[in-house]
Amino acid sequence: MPRNGADAETGGCSTLTTTSRRSDRFLRALEGYSQVTFVSHVQPDPDSLGSMLGLAHLVETCLGKPTRLTRDGLICRAENKAMVDLLQLDLIPLEEVRWQPDEAVVMVDSQPKTGRHSFNGNVSVTAVIDHHSTPGDLEGIPFTDIRKRIGATCSLVARYTMEQEISIPRRIATALLYGIESELSGFPREASPLDDSAQLFLYPLADKDVIAQIRNARLPESYYESILQALQNSFLYDRLMISWVNEMAMPEHAAEVCDFMMRFEQVDWCVVGGICQDALVLSVRTVLPQAEAGELLRQVVGKLGRAGGHDRRAGGLIRLSSTAPSAVEELQSELRRRFLKVLKMDETRGRRLMPLREMLQHLQ
Repeated sequence: MPRNGADAETGGCSTLTTTSRRSDRFLRALEGYSQVTFVSHVQPDPDSLGSMLGLAHLVETCLGKPTRLTRDGLICRAENKAMVDLLQLDLIPLEEVRWQPDEAVVMVDSQPKTGRHSFNGNVSVTAVIDHHSTPGDLEGIPFTDIRKRIGATCSLVARYTMEQEISIPRRIATALLYGIESELSGFPREASPLDDSAQLFLYPLADKDVIAQIRNARLPESYYESILQALQNSFLYDRLMISWVNEMAMPEHAAEVCDFMMRFEQVDWCVVGGICQDALVLSVRTVLPQAEAGELLRQVVGKLGRAGGHDRRAGGLIRLSSTAPSAVEELQSELRRRFLKVLKMDETRGRRLMPLREMLQHLQ
């Protein structure tokens, strides 16, 4: 395995004699450990998966250390499952990890104590690399690189590989490119010059046929059931739409439904809340610039649960003490009131997007 100081022609990395570059400082922070384990947020998405894979390649190439990729929770979204299968990602469930005393732990696409992961902190975090605006507890962590203005953590990882001048296998380039694409696919597009340069660098190296297969992954029946429920239970409040899904098979359906509903031409904000097992999963989208959707959702959820995200996209989760219809309706009413208040909209009765009678006529 190539070691620190190998030249670029042999697929190695540039020497670590300087500390001016962040990739140099990242690698230097890991030098004293026997192996490196990567952790991310719960239900890892393509950006976190691609970032972990890319950083593992960087560490193995430049430092010659073994690495492990972990999975916090399930991967259910069709595109994400396709990515794992097609790129043959070897992910260790976090609850099965046996931590070693001399290993480095790198948190990717997330930050400690944000409520977006189940990492229990039995071992200290050595490095954090992220682009989310949701603040975490970074005290005492030797290396941090938090860039809130870039669109994808994969872009940052691609930059590290460019700085170290290492060759990138097609499989890893594909994961990084799709991770960036998945983060920048919304409108308005949240991207920086760093994201654009990373895409230009990765595009000729990636397998575009595999990316096309991931993008067009086959969808389960539960996806369409969630869409139907959302259409039946969508309410308009000025430029805000709130959609409720009474029962979701997968937590990722909230974000998928929100992406779909956000395209409605009459709204600037879309909120989807869906019941998945014993939790209400929330997803928020907006087309407004500098909307700070992650911070807005944190205000709305408050002490009820956890939430965070980006400028125009956010997600959250509230554990339910009861899934009885009356308890769920009470929580939905409280959340609706909070959303209207934080968005400075008048408290008013919502108008259904599609009345049930009209929907039944369309389905006949």
